[in-house]
Amino acid sequence: MAMVVKNNMSAINTLNTLNKNSSALSKSLGKVSSGMRINGAADDASGYAISERMRVQIRSLDQDNRNTQNGNSMMKVAEGAVSSTVEILKTLKEKVINAANDTNTDEDRATIQKELDQSIDQINDNANVTYNGKYLVDGSKHSKYNETSTVLTNQSMSTATTGTSKLTELESRTDEKLNIHSTDRVTVSYVKQGKTYTTTFSVGTNSIDTMLQKTAYFGSETLTGAFKTGNNIRSTGTIGTDGNSNTVYTASRENAISIQAKTGGTAGQIAGFTISITDNTGKVNKSANAVLDNFNETIRAENEYKNDDALVLQVGTKANQAIKVSLTDMRAEALGLKGTDGSTLNVGNQKNANAAINVLDNAIQKALDQQTTIGSVESRLEYTSSNLTTASENVTASESTIRDADMAKEMTEYTKNNVLLQAAQSMLSQANQNSSAVLSLLQ
Repeated sequence: MAMVVKNNMSAINTLNTLNKNSSALSKSLGKVSSGMRINGAADDASGYAISERMRVQIRSLDQDNRNTQNGNSMMKVAEGAVSSTVEILKTLKEKVINAANDTNTDEDRATIQKELDQSIDQINDNANVTYNGKYLVDGSKHSKYNETSTVLTNQSMSTATTGTSKLTELESRTDEKLNIHSTDRVTVSYVKQGKTYTTTFSVGTNSIDTMLQKTAYFGSETLTGAFKTGNNIRSTGTIGTDGNSNTVYTASRENAISIQAKTGGTAGQIAGFTISITDNTGKVNKSANAVLDNFNETIRAENEYKNDDALVLQVGTKANQAIKVSLTDMRAEALGLKGTDGSTLNVGNQKNANAAINVLDNAIQKALDQQTTIGSVESRLEYTSSNLTTASENVTASESTIRDADMAKEMTEYTKNNVLLQAAQSMLSQANQNSSAVLSLLQ
């Protein structure tokens, strides 16, 4: 190499190497100090973009998990209210059974009535429970729903039974005669709007249809009729249509008698329906009553809900990945325990108390159905939370693979770059000393 003084190429080359080593050391130092292989887009452009998308997903999954846990807390508040109502209803059934016993006087029943009234008020208080200011089981969190009427179905009578079947011809599910005679007496009771209506008449040649028609008249009070009659009495495996326009069938899909309230909504619901057969001496026909008095509520009377106000729990990272929860009305009126005019279920005499037993059975069934819905949502939310936790863990592991630094490898790289930097610094000093050799030629 020529001896020159203007351009010290050895020093320039060494300086370039020094700068490269310094830059490499700086990157290694950043990776070691941050613990990440990618600290910016320049380190790995595609890897940086992928890991950032993963970070967005991780944060979204973690928020979904928090949403799920908050939703579960909300459901527990609703469950607590409904559970309290179930306990009250169990106590009320105990009380009405007591009131139906003629060892009690009417004064005793009046005392029981006071307790019953207070308990019904407490049921309304339970229905007004809130979570974060939201009412839950007062009917305000219901999905869009058409008005429905009470439908009561009896699956204990013969599958051949129709609305025109005479009471004296009725048979059980196993085709055994119920032994109802024309001289027997039939007592029909039902509860509507908190009021109990009872009528007794001779069996005679009455059919199921004419028996229901007679529920329209009680003494001097003429009603429009409690039930739909004639062709409206179903005797097939089809019970009717629910508020979502879905067809409701009997559990076995076999034929069964279904009777429907004449008017819809909670204002027209039949809260309880009781039939009792006695012979001309007043003796109760227990075997016949066990079959006849087995009309169970298969479609609940509900009001029309024009808007979809069901709770929506966002549990996914994409739009519409949610769990929708519709909560029904758990107030006393919706349960058939109270009328719009404030009338409450009455147990003032033996007949009323006896009719109230079926009302409590139906109310308990409504409350248990709601409790089952809430419990199933809680269970689902627990599974959802577990799934979200697992998903977040796995995505975090994938993001770590892309972005986190292998510390052993990076320390090795850092040590190498540090040594190279020191070597370049030493060689640059030597290269700068080489130019001084030219001075000996100038002496």
